[in-house]
Amino acid sequence: MLNSSKNFSITILVIAEMAGMILWFTTAAVLPDMAREGMISEARQAWLSSGVQAGFVVGALFIAITGIADRFDPRRVFFLSALCAAIANLGLLGVPLGGDLAIGLRVFTGAMLAGVYPIGMKIAFGWGTKDRGVLVGLLVGGLTLGKSLPYLLAFAGGANWRIAIAATSAIAAIGGIMVLATGLGPGHAHVVRFDLSSIKLAWTNRNIRNAYLGYLGHMWELFAFWAWIAAASSVSYAHTISQHDAESLGKLTAFLSIALGAPACIIAGIWADRIGKAEVTLAAMAISGVAAILTAVSFGGPVWITLGLILIWGIAIIPDSAQFSAIVADNAPAHLSGSLLTLQTALGFTLTIVTVQLTPIAAAAFGWPIVLAALALGPAAGIIAMLPLRRARA
Repeated sequence: MLNSSKNFSITILVIAEMAGMILWFTTAAVLPDMAREGMISEARQAWLSSGVQAGFVVGALFIAITGIADRFDPRRVFFLSALCAAIANLGLLGVPLGGDLAIGLRVFTGAMLAGVYPIGMKIAFGWGTKDRGVLVGLLVGGLTLGKSLPYLLAFAGGANWRIAIAATSAIAAIGGIMVLATGLGPGHAHVVRFDLSSIKLAWTNRNIRNAYLGYLGHMWELFAFWAWIAAASSVSYAHTISQHDAESLGKLTAFLSIALGAPACIIAGIWADRIGKAEVTLAAMAISGVAAILTAVSFGGPVWITLGLILIWGIAIIPDSAQFSAIVADNAPAHLSGSLLTLQTALGFTLTIVTVQLTPIAAAAFGWPIVLAALALGPAAGIIAMLPLRRARA
């Protein structure tokens, strides 16, 4: 009976997570079309993307410090957060393009998504410990697929960006309703509110500290890639095909490169429980770093080569994400695990505010090839941080 309830709940949770996180890159997917219609500056385009990260950090810390997820049913927190995020996203249809209200709605959307991703992770952790790698891999796979879908909707909708906005809002609301059908696992009560002592432990515990540093290296490239790969690939393709075809293919490239990372998360989770979580993170970062450099080298060349390298990069860039969190949970005292996971997430997404905001500015100044190659610095630093964990396990 327990396995049946677990399987049903995790399945519904993954689908709901996918539906809720579809809102993350809604504006990034349709930015070229919005910018043409509203004459949005590059700086405001960047804020329409990085505003979500800023809101997410504030929302995650607020939820953790107040203990909302533990004082109330997390499924209801997830539902209300997804519903509010969907309404805010829909509000983009009624405000000036690229204006302060639009950016404010994106920040609010990010704050509400803090009640979707971390809360979903807490629910998943309540269902197991020995298979934690695959459980979190499933969840991150779901949210990865969800984040890719706006690009598919933008590709299908063409220049009519309003279709993508309306569709993603409806899907997110449905996901929020679905999560109410999930159950809570036997380990759910082990998660507690934010504890300030976790800040000290995050630094003094070597394994947790290295997992944090590895996670920061991973986040250096992840959201810059996810948010801007459509724009970057379009510029590359435009060297050999028409501008219209390049932009259309750029949207499809972004969808495929993000979506293909979803099954990779599940496979990585299975292997993490078998051979070790640190080993999986090292392999993923090595492949993604090399792919970043090769993509930069191929920039402006034959479309099929650049497309293939971007797809490899997209597959390798995300599977390690879940395992950093699992490593922290494995090494944390039960009463501090929730606080340490929240702190890790907040630090990582704070970094992404900077990388997402600066990526288009740096591309305008130095060119996309240099920016894409610079993203490899993240996994390189992450590999250095995670090597001691592999040696310690050996």
